[in-house]
Amino acid sequence: MHEEIFDVVIIGGGPAGLAAAVSASDNGAARVLVIERDRELGGILQQCIHNGFGLHRFKEELTGPGYALRYIKMVEARSNITVMLDTMVLAVAADKTIVAVNSRDGMIKITAKAVIFTMGCRERTRGAIRIPGSRPAGVFTAGAAQRMVNMEGYLPGKKVVILGSGDIGLIMARRMSLEGTRVEAVLEIMAYSNGLTRNVVQCLEDYNIPLYLSHTILAVHGNGRVTGVTCAKVDAAMRPIAGTEFYLECDCLLLSVGLIPENELSRELGIEMDGRTSGPVVDQLRQTGLPGFFAAGNVVHVHDLVDFVSEEGEIAGKYAAWHANGKMGDCGCLITVKAANGVRTAVPQVIRAVSGNTEPVRLYMRVEKPEKNVTLAILSDGQVLLERKLRVAKPGEMIVVDLPVENIKKIGDDITVVLKH
Repeated sequence: MHEEIFDVVIIGGGPAGLAAAVSASDNGAARVLVIERDRELGGILQQCIHNGFGLHRFKEELTGPGYALRYIKMVEARSNITVMLDTMVLAVAADKTIVAVNSRDGMIKITAKAVIFTMGCRERTRGAIRIPGSRPAGVFTAGAAQRMVNMEGYLPGKKVVILGSGDIGLIMARRMSLEGTRVEAVLEIMAYSNGLTRNVVQCLEDYNIPLYLSHTILAVHGNGRVTGVTCAKVDAAMRPIAGTEFYLECDCLLLSVGLIPENELSRELGIEMDGRTSGPVVDQLRQTGLPGFFAAGNVVHVHDLVDFVSEEGEIAGKYAAWHANGKMGDCGCLITVKAANGVRTAVPQVIRAVSGNTEPVRLYMRVEKPEKNVTLAILSDGQVLLERKLRVAKPGEMIVVDLPVENIKKIGDDITVVLKH
């Protein structure tokens, strides 16, 4: 078995992995390895040919492949970064030994001083939401259809219904319309859209595509190929309301019903997971509860902007390099971050009160439901550490707040993030 030793090994070559590799290299890691199972770097960005990427990171509007290319060039410019494409990681051990395989080298054993998980996330399928009916061809996840259209050159259907109003589903509604397909409707089981407001406007309203909120699909019809779906309105408990059923004819059903962080490797290691984000519990350095193992990007929690994914990758890369070089020092006491009273998730879930640290802690949060004119408050032992007024807060849009280091010094054993009305 082929064996190699690296300072930092990054599993996943998408936006988080690329940013982590560049950051690790720039922060003193002598040998950095990126392992990617696909045929090219860039991850999901390569199929996202629409614009809107990079406004925060590069201060200009780029397509997904354009954004990826910026980071790919950064990786290629650093001679101490090695990339393995078409390579699947089979196992990761607690001693940071990695077993991978590809068609060129066969089985590979890799030893690392620090490991960063940047595997991204996967889509929920029809089986995950248990839609009744027959099992005809023409049912795809929105991401799979996006790859078919944008990278493989196939059109999955000519009359489409989309279930779920996540960003991928909204973007595919526009993409299919541009290809001459008729998008009959987008259905969303919640009473609000789960995508960015700009995508609702630019992808649905601009193309006169109806959005049915508080609706779901009761059955898929078709023998061999989808012929239509039965839809219905749902009540507050998301149960179908009798008498509201209607039929939509279609030859293709796209599912945009949520993303799941890809954490099989993390779970096998016994890393503590957050039940709300479905990702590992991390501190502000993006280190998990297992020393020397870091995680960043959509593998930790699903983002709405790739700029924040890259930002997390940079953080993980920096401190993974520090860990590999023995520079982490005293990580101080642990402070638990809790989300409550209208706030659904908060990342990082742990803050390490690192002695001598002058950097603010950036908190990423999502609310449970749409809110207007509320105040986001960060509390500790009854003391208000920080408040921010929000005119609008939506589950589909991340809230980002920097907690200054002088405020961290006032924290007790935990902090709680809440909404005040």
